[in-house]
Amino acid sequence: MAEYEIRIDRSNPLAKEPASGHNRWHPDIEPIVRCRPGDEVEMETRDAFDLQFAADDLTGEEIAGVDLDLVHPLTGPVFVEGAAPGDLLVVEILDVRPAGTPYTAQVPGFGFLRDDFPDPYIVKWDVEDGYATSASLPGVRVAGAPFMGIMGVAPSRELLGQITAREQALLDRGGFVLPPDVGGAVPSDPDIAGEALRTIPPREIGGNMDIKHTAVGARLLMPVFTEGALFSAGDAHYAQGDCETCGTAIEMAATFRARFDLRKGVAAERGIRDVQFERDDYFLPPELQAPRRFFATTGIAVDGDGTNYSENVTEAARNALRNMIKHLGDEYGYTRQQAYTICSVAVDLKISELVDVPNFIVSAVLPLAVVEN
Repeated sequence: MAEYEIRIDRSNPLAKEPASGHNRWHPDIEPIVRCRPGDEVEMETRDAFDLQFAADDLTGEEIAGVDLDLVHPLTGPVFVEGAAPGDLLVVEILDVRPAGTPYTAQVPGFGFLRDDFPDPYIVKWDVEDGYATSASLPGVRVAGAPFMGIMGVAPSRELLGQITAREQALLDRGGFVLPPDVGGAVPSDPDIAGEALRTIPPREIGGNMDIKHTAVGARLLMPVFTEGALFSAGDAHYAQGDCETCGTAIEMAATFRARFDLRKGVAAERGIRDVQFERDDYFLPPELQAPRRFFATTGIAVDGDGTNYSENVTEAARNALRNMIKHLGDEYGYTRQQAYTICSVAVDLKISELVDVPNFIVSAVLPLAVVEN
């Protein structure tokens, strides 16, 4: 077994240190480390917004003016010797260590309830003894379970073309899509930046999955689409609810350590086209994963005007969250933006049923230990 390190200067944004990573997905981005199956790689990462929220005295105008073209700075790629299309890349997560000052931001026009929350807002967090607290959220204490929001591999040229075509078709139908854009792109080479995929959504390659269960101890099983797999990571989170509803979790820079392995030909043999993951232990103590004391709201697919939507999980989830935000205000006195933040970092959305047409039910579950401190 060999060990490799990727060090960065976190005082500089990615554009000032482009050899350390990238903020787009493309098969022609050159690897910065080569390793073999069984090797460990430790990589330092920047926060999701690439230092744009580093200042302590941010104004609302500065938060609202954040440049989404700079999201997300990733460290990598890592070339894994022997990895070939059709293999499964195994990424065993060994460590995620926080760095910098964590934050949760509400950026106008972004987030699950973006129409309900048009104003900018930010919370800075203190991390100590396994918990996050903030002077901006009195009484709130969130247990940490650090994980990487983004872990992904490069698409093949064929897959790049398929993704680009389908997302353009979605954009043409009025979908919320950020298409390829050279603005702020790293690498800035126009031959790459002009067609590279943005990092905002998850895809077959992994990417911005934001799955909190992929904390230390998890193993990601990732279909390989190009030689060497070309693995990269970034967008570390200290904690997150299973919703990340305002668009950010407890965001942070981090030091990430992983061990790589291969399951040769398994993705091709089994027709695996999407990321899978497994673990052998709890990602948090059981009492924090299934809290003894909690409060939950529910939502169905009926909007404020009384229109009933058929089999619509999205509308049900929005209503469950709206009801939780109202509860946090009524019961604890939090403002709507404080409550929205609490939901993003600590409330778990659960699909409670998908069969009782036309109304599916989504529950929003708040562990009471988060707010009763």
